[in-house]
Amino acid sequence: MVHIANLPSFLGRTIYYSPIDGENLNRVYPGDPEGTVSHRIADVLYRQIIEPADYVVDMHGGDGNEALRPYLYMTVTGNPDLDQRSRGLGLAFGLDTIVVQGEWSDEPEDHIYTEWAALGRGKPAITTETGSMGSTDETLVSLAERGVWNLLRHLDMIEGEPESTPAVVWLEEGQVVRSPVAAMFQPAVQPGYFIEQGGLLGTLVDFFGDPLQPITAPFAGVVNYVIGTPPVDEGEPLAMVSRVRAAP
Repeated sequence: MVHIANLPSFLGRTIYYSPIDGENLNRVYPGDPEGTVSHRIADVLYRQIIEPADYVVDMHGGDGNEALRPYLYMTVTGNPDLDQRSRGLGLAFGLDTIVVQGEWSDEPEDHIYTEWAALGRGKPAITTETGSMGSTDETLVSLAERGVWNLLRHLDMIEGEPESTPAVVWLEEGQVVRSPVAAMFQPAVQPGYFIEQGGLLGTLVDFFGDPLQPITAPFAGVVNYVIGTPPVDEGEPLAMVSRVRAAP
């Protein structure tokens, strides 16, 4: 288990980007030992953790700006054995919502995320999301703890069986809606809401509070998360919506 890997961002309370090099650690794998701080951290994690691992779980605690409903990502690579073992991880972890990602690429230069870096090496992998806006609420923390113990049992690293998994809601085609401008965002939904295509996710306002434009859902689905703090820069996420699908 790796504890806080990106200490500059953790202590700097920065979201997405390192305060030192402006890079997103989860977008620079496999890293570079001669690169910037984020690339060097990714290189160490890739060589010392991912390469020797049998399974990889990238555990996210909810960014400081994301009001988030707990869920996990499971990528379909097209390799039946690898996909089945990743599915086993996802179900064993025990969250009630799984987002199936189908946009896999076999090109190594595309494996810039922790999960994809592992999958590209043939390691079953998932990404979990169990926090909300930096909260240390006991209920949210317990989801992560329960998931770890379940995985240890699932992988026969300790005795016992994983706790029973709740009925899973399967989602797919998760789409992140991004801000077209630097502004402030006023959400109109909560994480976990169902929303129709064109339904109002929230409104962008300028720095004087005057409305700029409504932000709407690209299709009908479930709101995985919505930004719960006002400031957003151009290109940054505002919300994520996923379609409901049948179990794979």
